[in-house]
Amino acid sequence: MALAEELCARGVEVVFLGEVRGSDWARAQLRERGFRLVPAPQEPVRLAALARGLGLDAVVLDSYELPDKTGVVLREAGLAVLAIVDGDPLGQEADLYLDQNLGAERRPFPRRTRRLAGAPYVLLRDSVRRRTRAPGGGDVPRVLCFFGGTDSAGVAPAWARALRATGRPFHGTVVSPAPFEAGGPITVIPPTDRLPELMAGADLVLTAAGSAVWELLYLGVPTALSWVADNQLIGYEELVGRGAAAGLGGEAGAEAVGVLARLLGDPAAREELGARGRGLVDGRGRERVADALLAIG
Repeated sequence: MALAEELCARGVEVVFLGEVRGSDWARAQLRERGFRLVPAPQEPVRLAALARGLGLDAVVLDSYELPDKTGVVLREAGLAVLAIVDGDPLGQEADLYLDQNLGAERRPFPRRTRRLAGAPYVLLRDSVRRRTRAPGGGDVPRVLCFFGGTDSAGVAPAWARALRATGRPFHGTVVSPAPFEAGGPITVIPPTDRLPELMAGADLVLTAAGSAVWELLYLGVPTALSWVADNQLIGYEELVGRGAAAGLGGEAGAEAVGVLARLLGDPAAREELGARGRGLVDGRGRERVADALLAIG
């Protein structure tokens, strides 16, 4: 979405190829921004035919499930290909690779094609880039807890219980596509386009080490991280190792409750986390990626 916004601002026509399943919220993001969603086959030859029929010049691949020859077939059809990856390109061939994970530039890559790697290339949406963090205030910290747009792993209830188990005072907002009764000081809301606003107003965010982490770094929001997929371990270990986020591990167990209790009770420790993360992401990554994509001959 962030890259699409940048390209659209430059007068480039953008089309999304694929489908949105089980998320009215995600579908609304496209509709509200005027981006067209075209159903697309996964079979590479048919996908290439569709792209050529739509008059496209380039295709951005952002999926863990595409057949590994998709990039090859698209390039043979005369299309420029940018593949968004998390370390392993999963067999995809591309003219250009994008790995936004912090520290990616220091890791080996099994392709000789150009790679845009690390924090300088992080893609941020308009709704994040135009926002600044609201200063913390009050004795009771505001906590935001979310796990992507759909909480595909269904972990939000467990982390809501972990927050309550700290015994510390806080005001909590948990984002979950499936409503549940969290109890106590926690309000559960459905996925929302107000997430950047909620992040900027939080004293602590509890989330997984996915793409939202880059938005939190840009805003300088103190963050406690877990992970819900193996590909998130790269970002988790990098940020926790740098001291730019607190590590909770992969489960909402006793150790994680202890970390959360310490952070909820120590405003200075929270703000130190936010200060370490602030500045790692400058917000101009999507401009650099768009420049590189449009420069492919």
